[in-house]
Amino acid sequence: MTVKPPPPSPSSSATFPRSHRHHNHPLNSISNLHFLSPSPPSAKIFTSSTTTTATNPSTSITNTVTPPLRNSDETLLNLLRQRKTDDAWVIYTQSPHLPNPTCLSRLISQLSYQNTPSALTRAQSIIRRLRHEPSGDDGPKEAVKLFSQVTRTIRRITEPNLVMNSRPDTAAYNAVLNACANLGWTEKFLQLFDEMPESECEPDILTYNVMIKLCARTERKDLLVFVLERIIEKGIPLCMTTLQSLVASYIGFGDLETAEKVVQAMREGRRDLCRILREANLQEFPNENESEVFEKLLPNMNYPTDYEPPLLEKVFAPNTRMYTTLMKGYMKAGRIKDTVRMLEAMRNQEDSSSHPDHVSYTTVVSALVNVGSMEKARQVLTEMTRSGVQANRITYNILLKGYCQQLQLDNARETIKEMINAGIEPDAVSYNTLIDGSILIDDCAGALAFFNEMRARGIAPTKISYTTLMKAFSVSGQPKLAHDVFSEMEKDPRVKVDLVAWNMLIEAYSRAGMLDPAKELVEKMKKKGVYPDVATYGSLASCIALAKKPGEALLLWNEIKERCGLVITDEVKVSKSVSKVPILKPDEGLLDTLADICVRAAFFKKALEIVAFMEELGISPNKTKYTRIYVEMHSRMFTSKHASRARQDRRIERKRAAEAFKFWLGLPNSYYGSEWRLEGEGGEDDEYAI
Repeated sequence: MTVKPPPPSPSSSATFPRSHRHHNHPLNSISNLHFLSPSPPSAKIFTSSTTTTATNPSTSITNTVTPPLRNSDETLLNLLRQRKTDDAWVIYTQSPHLPNPTCLSRLISQLSYQNTPSALTRAQSIIRRLRHEPSGDDGPKEAVKLFSQVTRTIRRITEPNLVMNSRPDTAAYNAVLNACANLGWTEKFLQLFDEMPESECEPDILTYNVMIKLCARTERKDLLVFVLERIIEKGIPLCMTTLQSLVASYIGFGDLETAEKVVQAMREGRRDLCRILREANLQEFPNENESEVFEKLLPNMNYPTDYEPPLLEKVFAPNTRMYTTLMKGYMKAGRIKDTVRMLEAMRNQEDSSSHPDHVSYTTVVSALVNVGSMEKARQVLTEMTRSGVQANRITYNILLKGYCQQLQLDNARETIKEMINAGIEPDAVSYNTLIDGSILIDDCAGALAFFNEMRARGIAPTKISYTTLMKAFSVSGQPKLAHDVFSEMEKDPRVKVDLVAWNMLIEAYSRAGMLDPAKELVEKMKKKGVYPDVATYGSLASCIALAKKPGEALLLWNEIKERCGLVITDEVKVSKSVSKVPILKPDEGLLDTLADICVRAAFFKKALEIVAFMEELGISPNKTKYTRIYVEMHSRMFTSKHASRARQDRRIERKRAAEAFKFWLGLPNSYYGSEWRLEGEGGEDDEYAI
């Protein structure tokens, strides 16, 4: 989409260092926060006052209040509208958060329009930040929404000359089609694809590369060959990216054999790749997903079966990226030896364009790390350096992950030092890995130390950073500290508190057997529009068992039944129509925990409900465990001969439920017409007698 950028205007040229971008945010204004020893649950890690230092000697933090986000964005946008680009840049560098998309787009546009080295460097720095900053999960949806708004506005304008330079071009259509492919929106993809001629746009090779992605997302492996044939049929110049996308798609489908055939055919200089892919299709069962849509996108899929597949316009030889893609397929399939052999073969290639690059070496390092061969992974890194290929942050992050998984935290610390000495700055992924590694060795102090080191380096914590640190405090039995981390996460405008974060906090209280705070969090979560999932209910069930409050299990089971659609009430109907509460599908762990609680508490009727539901879901209840619990805890129930007639009448329903449960277990019961009692046990002193 080509839009004429606004003209620049003279303004101040003050610049600020990159490190000032988040300087004022509470997360980066820490003067000192050390965790020398595990703090008691009452220790305060985060505070919200203007300038506060914790009194606990083991923790210390200073937070500063930042200006409201909305005012900051409005100030930035006003400066941009006045064409004060340099002043806007100063505000951007001082902003404690990432400005909204409107401000960023306009700032990049105006900086680019200045067309000076410093302005272009600034624009590039914003792009780099966008790549590394945590972003929301609705990017593709927002892209489609924005494109629709723009095109709708353009159609309302009756004077064509006014919008001549604002009509979307092929690049803009490719961007929004890519968003549709990421979302798997086939019908929207077709609608936009059909609109391209209206804007005088023709699909290019990138358009069909995106269509390959759409086929992969919708699991239509059988259509990949038709995309390639359509490209050749329309006379669009083919590029290596298309062939790499095809190989990557087949690998994604787990079809390594076809991917190998394509690469081998390219090595042999063959042009009949379409024939090879058609032959591979003959061995597959056709998938009918979205057939009507694809028949319009790819009319050639309905050609007669005796149709002669077209040849490529020229020979394409596999390059480094192609071989590396195949290596990743070997790694994914667990074929470690083939991954290493491929690296050696690439090194021996005469064509330099096929020699391994940093991605190739990193793939081998990752494959070796996955099987725990850390020494060999380190050797590959050494060979990588010897070959003149510079390792990058991803390579080191994979090594860090391997050392942490092997509980070798000392080696992980040495690796991050080596990484920094090599001029490679660690990122949030690096420190998240180290925090998680500390949790694996029960080092809560180490986890917090890495978190603080990350913030001291000016690295913005991600959602994973917060939830991983919460996990550290949860495992160490400090739910209040986990809650402090959660509160700080809520204040951070760069991250969005999601279901995972709520579940981690609820689990922290559940592990400690603190049922009331856990239930309050669930209610608070619902009010914010986040609905509990299986993990949420599983934590609550475990907490109920730990707190020994079986009555709460009955309330929880009733709520689960409503969420599963087993019980439909007026309240549920209203909530579903208004907020679209997702249907819950419990797993074995959740239902088994609830059934266990009910059996131990002698709630046999509810226990039968739960196990019957388990069987409906295809889950086999653990009858052996329930039998053992019944024999150990309830074998003498209802055996007292001295209960009054009134008491006997009141326990009839309970006894009927117990007999039904014994019948389900296969134990002797009244349905068999036989009396059952453990040998040598009497009933006069039975505590369960009523």
